[in-house]
Amino acid sequence: MVLDQADAAAGVPTLAHWIDGEPVESLAGAAREILNPATASVIARVAEGAAADVERAVAAARGALGAWRRFTPASRSNALLELAELLDEHAEELALLESRNTGKPATLTGEELPLCVDSLRFFAGAARCLDGLPAGEYLSGYTSMVRREALGVVGQITPWNYPLMMAVWKIGPALATGNTIVLKPSELTPLSTLRLAELAGEVLPAGVLNVVCGDGAAGAAMVEHPDIRMVSLTGSVETGRRVAAAAARTLKRVHLELGGKAPMIVFADADLEAVAAGARAGAFTNSGQDCTAATRVLVAEEIYDSALEQIVAAAGSLVVGDPADGESVEMGPVISERQRERVLGFVDRASADGRVLCGGSAPRRAGFFVEPTVVADVRQDSELVQEEVFGPVLSVQRFADEDEAIALANDVRYGLSASVWTQSLDRAMRATRELEFGAVWVNDHLPFLSEMPHGGFKESGYGKDLSIYAVQEYTEIKHVMVRHDQRGEKL
Repeated sequence: MVLDQADAAAGVPTLAHWIDGEPVESLAGAAREILNPATASVIARVAEGAAADVERAVAAARGALGAWRRFTPASRSNALLELAELLDEHAEELALLESRNTGKPATLTGEELPLCVDSLRFFAGAARCLDGLPAGEYLSGYTSMVRREALGVVGQITPWNYPLMMAVWKIGPALATGNTIVLKPSELTPLSTLRLAELAGEVLPAGVLNVVCGDGAAGAAMVEHPDIRMVSLTGSVETGRRVAAAAARTLKRVHLELGGKAPMIVFADADLEAVAAGARAGAFTNSGQDCTAATRVLVAEEIYDSALEQIVAAAGSLVVGDPADGESVEMGPVISERQRERVLGFVDRASADGRVLCGGSAPRRAGFFVEPTVVADVRQDSELVQEEVFGPVLSVQRFADEDEAIALANDVRYGLSASVWTQSLDRAMRATRELEFGAVWVNDHLPFLSEMPHGGFKESGYGKDLSIYAVQEYTEIKHVMVRHDQRGEKL
C-alpha cells in the first residue's frame, strides 16, 4: 500500500486506488478519513474517487480484456489458485486489517478468511467446468455448438459489513469466466479490498482487477458507464433500485443481492437450547449487520414464554467490546455513528408497542456500540418487523399454528433467508416448500457453502452469489453454426 511519509510517521497511512496494476492517486486529489468504529479514531486516509478515476479504471480493464479472456480456463484457474494461496499466507494480516476497519472481533474475521480462500479455490475449479448444450447436427448440413463467453468489463460494488468476503464472492466468478473488473468497495471499509488488489497484482495481469474507492458518486459513474457490461451490487434495496434504473439506460446486466428480514420459525417440538444458541449467533454475529441475520423469531404459543426467556438470557450473555480487548469479545460496534443512531431509532419507536427485554441503548464508551437487544410482542405491521434494521436487534412474535407461522414469515417485502426449527421432517419439508426465501435452513441459521447458491426472492434482489450459478451470471451464451457437407465446396 502507498504510504505518504508524513502520514506514515503519524501512524495514519494514505492509500490510493488500484488501477492497471499499481496504486494511483485520485485525479481530484481528495481523500476520505477511515475510522475504526470501535474507537472512532482515524486509521487511514483513502483516495476519494470520482468519474474521472472510474474512467481510468474502465480503460485499464478494457485494455486488459482481450488477453485475459483468451487465457485458457486452466490458466485462469491457476491464477485464482495462486491468489487463494496468497490470501491463505496473509490470513492473519487480512483478518486484523478487517477487524480494525469494521469493528468485528478478530475471531470472526479469522473465521472468514478460510471461507474466502475456499471460495477462490471453488471458482478456480469452476473455471474449467463451464457447460453448454452438446454440439450436434440439429439442422441437416450444419453443426451447432453453444459457447459461454465473458461479458467484458464488469462493475462490482461491495458493502461494509463483509468487505473482503463480498469482494471475493464477486471477483471469483467474474475472473473465472474471463471478465475484467472495476470494483468499488464501501467508502467506509476499503482497506482489506485494497490489500486484496495488491496481492492480486502478484498473480493477475495489470488491468484485470481494478479498485476505485469512493462514495455513491464513484458508484454512479460505474453504473452509467457505457463500456461496463454488468453491474453487481450487494447493498440495500433502495440502492438496488437506483442501480437498476440507471443501468437500464445502457441496458447492462444487473446482479443484485439486497436486504433481508430473516425469520426463525420455532415450532413446539424444537430444541429450545439449540434455538437460543441459534438466535444468539444468527441475530448478533457481526452486530446483526448481515442481510441473512435472524432478525425475527416466530414462536409457537405453547412454548412462547420459555423460548423467550432462553433467548433473552442468551442475548444478555454476549461479551460486547473493542476487539482489541482480546478474544473474549464476541460482539463489536456497528459501523458508524449514523448507523448507531438509525438502529437506536428503530428500538425507540418499537418500544411504543413492544417490550424491550434487554439492551435497547448505547453503552457509555468510545465507538459506535449498541447493546444486544430483544423486543417482544411486536405487531406484524411494526417497522421493526417489516424493515431491515441492520443492527443487533431481534424481535419475537408468537403464532397459533403452522399456517399462521408461514403467513407471518412471508409477510415482508424481503425474501433472502429463513430458518425452521422442528424435530418433524414432514413439517420441515412443508415449511421449506412454502417459505418465499432464497435460502432456508432447518435447525440452524447462517451456514454457507461455496457449492450452494446465495441470493434472494422478492425485493431481496435477483442473481446468485457462490456456486456454479454465480459463474453463469458472468457469461453470455453464443450459438455457433457451421455449414458443411456441401460436396465440392470449401468452407
